[in-house]
Amino acid sequence: MARGNWSSVTEFVFLGFVSRPEQQLPLFIIFLAMYISILLGNLTIILLIRIDSRLHTPMYFFLSILACVDICFTTMTVPKLLIDLVSSKRTISFSACITQLHFFFSFGNMDSYTLAIMGFDRFMAICHPLHYVRLMSKKFCKTLIACAWVASSLHSSLHSVLTARLVFCDSNKIEHYFCDLPPLLKLSCSDTTINELVLSTEATIFIGTPFLCIVISYCQIAPVILRLKSSTGKNKAFSTCLSHLTSTVLFYGPIFFTYAWPSAVFTPDKSIWVSVVYSMVASFLNPFVYSIRNEEVKGAFRKMIVKIQGHQ
Repeated sequence: MARGNWSSVTEFVFLGFVSRPEQQLPLFIIFLAMYISILLGNLTIILLIRIDSRLHTPMYFFLSILACVDICFTTMTVPKLLIDLVSSKRTISFSACITQLHFFFSFGNMDSYTLAIMGFDRFMAICHPLHYVRLMSKKFCKTLIACAWVASSLHSSLHSVLTARLVFCDSNKIEHYFCDLPPLLKLSCSDTTINELVLSTEATIFIGTPFLCIVISYCQIAPVILRLKSSTGKNKAFSTCLSHLTSTVLFYGPIFFTYAWPSAVFTPDKSIWVSVVYSMVASFLNPFVYSIRNEEVKGAFRKMIVKIQGHQ
């Protein structure tokens, strides 16, 4: 059946960040600077891992995947947000809204699964170093990423189909800056019981399971690191784990409040800022988190700079 038979709403209006017009230009400048930094920082990580043979290991392969996903994840929302901050028309069509929701969920879940895979990689490297090279082969690493991508696509497709079937007949104003699921469910004038049930149950599976895997991995990793006699080996293991844990907290913390408890006592304004943390701030900080204390990445960066200067 055509969508017009389901809903009289043909487009939505974003209300995020419009309550205080005097803040829109400063926010535009801040978010633009962050988005450019996200692109440059993550592209640099991908390039370094690509060109430096010392970084051709499973850990850096997964890091390059995380950097790529972070770029795609933020691109689903930030460019549209930047346009809306300097435009009086902050609308999005129904089909574009569902498309944005689909890819936002898809890349968001891919981010989640990649973090879980990186946790498993650290577990294998630290707890089973003698079997690490054999078990974490290129084929196995690519298989893990492929499975994560399939699961992410299926998950986002489920929510896209269920959301596309909702009726929006009264208001078309979304109290957010992109088409996220909780504000869309709040806006719908049809029965959203199935959507809310699926959201609450799958949040436990698709968000809780990867996070639980990370927790279990570090419960095994921590005692091994503490038993290491070499201070150099202990510092290196601690550094790589700390980077991953920082990314995990930045991503999963706001996610749990937004999707595991969508009816939590958050005002729309607070929910928007919580979304900014996991959809933008985490991707902005990841390149710094994985490079500041990582001597291999810093060494590869210095090597690339020397090569560039040598060709000038």
